[in-house]
Amino acid sequence: MIPEKETAQSASKIGSFAIFDVEHYIRRVVRNWYWFVLMIALGLGISWVYSKYYAQRVYASNLSLSVSNNTASYFTPNQSINFIWGQNGNQDGIYLKKMLLSRSHNEYLVQQLDLYINYSTKGLIKQTYLDKYDSPVFFEIDKSYPQQVDYPITLIPKGGNRYEVVLPSEGESTNLYSYETESFRTISPFKRPENKVIGLNEWYVAPNLRFRLVKNEQPSPIQFENIIVNLSTVNSTVNNLFNTITVDFDKEINSIMIITKKGYNLNGTVNFLNTSVDELQKKRLIDRNTVDKNTEKYLVENLNNIRKKLDSSATVLNHMKVSEGLYDVEKRDEKSLDEIKALDTKKAELITRINSLNSIKNSLASQNLDRLINMNAAGIQDGIFDATVAELKNLYAKRRELALIYTPNSEPMREINRLINEARTNSNGSLRTYYNTYLGELAKIDRQLARVTSGLVSYPAKERKYLDAERGYNMIEATYNTLLTKQNETQIRVATNKSDITVIDPAKNLGQEPIAPNIAKAKYIIIGGLVLLPLLLLAIGQLLDSRIRNIKELLQVTKIPLLGVIGRNSHDNNLTVLEQPRSSISEAFRGIRANLRFLHKEDDTSKVILLTSSIGGEGKTYVSINIASVLGLSGKKTILLGMDLRKPKIFGDFKINNKFGISNYLTGEVEMDQIINQTSIPNLHVATSGPIPPNPSELLMSEKSINFIKELRNHYDFVIIDSPPVGLVADAYELMKYADASIYVVRHEYTEKHMLKMITEKYHNNEVQNLGLVYNDYQGGKQGYGYGYGYGYGYGYFEEDATYEEPTIIKIRNKIRSIFGRN
Repeated sequence: MIPEKETAQSASKIGSFAIFDVEHYIRRVVRNWYWFVLMIALGLGISWVYSKYYAQRVYASNLSLSVSNNTASYFTPNQSINFIWGQNGNQDGIYLKKMLLSRSHNEYLVQQLDLYINYSTKGLIKQTYLDKYDSPVFFEIDKSYPQQVDYPITLIPKGGNRYEVVLPSEGESTNLYSYETESFRTISPFKRPENKVIGLNEWYVAPNLRFRLVKNEQPSPIQFENIIVNLSTVNSTVNNLFNTITVDFDKEINSIMIITKKGYNLNGTVNFLNTSVDELQKKRLIDRNTVDKNTEKYLVENLNNIRKKLDSSATVLNHMKVSEGLYDVEKRDEKSLDEIKALDTKKAELITRINSLNSIKNSLASQNLDRLINMNAAGIQDGIFDATVAELKNLYAKRRELALIYTPNSEPMREINRLINEARTNSNGSLRTYYNTYLGELAKIDRQLARVTSGLVSYPAKERKYLDAERGYNMIEATYNTLLTKQNETQIRVATNKSDITVIDPAKNLGQEPIAPNIAKAKYIIIGGLVLLPLLLLAIGQLLDSRIRNIKELLQVTKIPLLGVIGRNSHDNNLTVLEQPRSSISEAFRGIRANLRFLHKEDDTSKVILLTSSIGGEGKTYVSINIASVLGLSGKKTILLGMDLRKPKIFGDFKINNKFGISNYLTGEVEMDQIINQTSIPNLHVATSGPIPPNPSELLMSEKSINFIKELRNHYDFVIIDSPPVGLVADAYELMKYADASIYVVRHEYTEKHMLKMITEKYHNNEVQNLGLVYNDYQGGKQGYGYGYGYGYGYGYFEEDATYEEPTIIKIRNKIRSIFGRN
């Protein structure tokens, strides 16, 4: 059924094609399936090469340890309850984490483990990083000799524990690095050292290098064709280490730490972790003993002084008893005296703590942290303060190192002094907090003593004197007992001291799988990227392609009736209907003949049918010839007019002489019967275009041309006009006025979408009547007649079926069906 024309309200949407045809895009993707198979295969190949030759594996090893909380010091702060504020916190764990990630600790490890010496080996494509102990020889440098860093040195085994030293062909530098001072120095230019074969323990000397090779007694069983050694500065090595170490706390027990080290070699990460914790244990034990011994010495000195005061106070008290006979005070208020004694004891303890704080403050002020005493002597456990003091100690040590290299006013010295002042300010701030707390408590005790001792005024002077002497003795005795208790605690710690770090699980090489790169993810990314490439190219092509490729979209946009779909013509000329009458294309033209009745009234008058298109090459002449042929074969007297005077074509297919044609008739050179030619079909005549005239438009629009068409109506049942393309000239629009029906030929994947806008608008504005479309050169798989749902190939119905070959996907489907016994 022919669709109705659109109303004016919906006509505004007509003629606008979608920017992106999803349906056609999917068909193109399916049609180009082999590209995706190729991309997947290529992606698998690239992934394999990447995994085998280019992916540098990254490994990780773990070490877990616990931090005991039975002791504390500045340099080994304890996880504890803060003395004043009563707060819980993982102070020691945080401090230990800072120690593990501190520059001083990692610099020590870099120096201790020679981590600034990097080993690797290179195959045909890939370079692999090695652990020091995988190498058959150790690379030992002379630290007193300036060395060139970032300069790959290749060692090639020559047999007999001899190695050829091969240096780069270029890249010699006069800016050399000193591992003693960790600074650069400049030397005079020099010529590239020649390659040289050296033995074990033999010094290799060049202007920019001095090293020797030491045998590894337990090397890796793998034989390496080469060993590449690259030196780095200590600073750059430390900076790189920071990015490979992570410290986490156990979620259930926050005193347990899990340290992770990442690296290119698993053995290297294991050695680093175990050495790092081992050195930290030793350092913390030394620091712990130093502080406790300082505390013990401090307590002994104070005990000696207090003992003298205690003896002196006892002498005074005994003298009063003997000389003055005062053994006791009559009617004494025991309750008040007991309260006074308790307050005096607390006061003596506070004064002892304040004196300990004074000692700590004086040590900080003198910058002699090696004489610091334990904060326990002041009755305090503060991990934050301890960490601050430990940081201050490290900064002092760092400043001593920098002072050997830089001048006092240099930028590094100014920066280290700024950090020291900041740490000192933080530590003094903590001390002030404790001072204020203790002094506040002391003032409170003094007020209480003043209140209680006011009741002693009633005692006689002689008895009050005795009570004062007794109070003094009790305070000194309380101080002595407090110091003695602290001394006993300190002596026990010194005798039983051990590192508060206990390794739970040391780092081990258990054959752990690499943590990076993610080979599977990389493979999917590579394959996905390659598959996306043809998808993207097809999408870009789809966006840039403005040709008609979708029949459904064509009909939805134009709302012009479709008379039929013509498949691709594989014949060597345009006479398909005449020479291949049983072909599917011939059947399609018969379908168009049947559908023509919908475009004009069913009466006995002759029918004039005009064929046009947007531009040349769309098959307008081909369709004209074959429509005229099917009409002639059906018994209808038909004439085909070649009225595309600018580009004559019809005569060639019918083997007609084009010396005289319509152009000659319209100019009056010949008569009508002289231009009408008989064909092999009795009912089909042809009038060719004739020679190309200088004024084709004027001739076609002339009165004689119109009368010519009217005259032919009287002699033929159908007059088929092959007119000029409307996209190039306007001749066809004028001829349409005299036609009973017009056929607009659209060629698959050839006609531009924008070219249909004009004919669509004219049709829906009623400027063109009785218009139908013919879709030509369609290659959608099923080629037939009518609306494109013809019989198709492979059913033994058309001539083409003799050479028809099933598509591969159909073969696979049929094979599967045969296996399962389905027809």
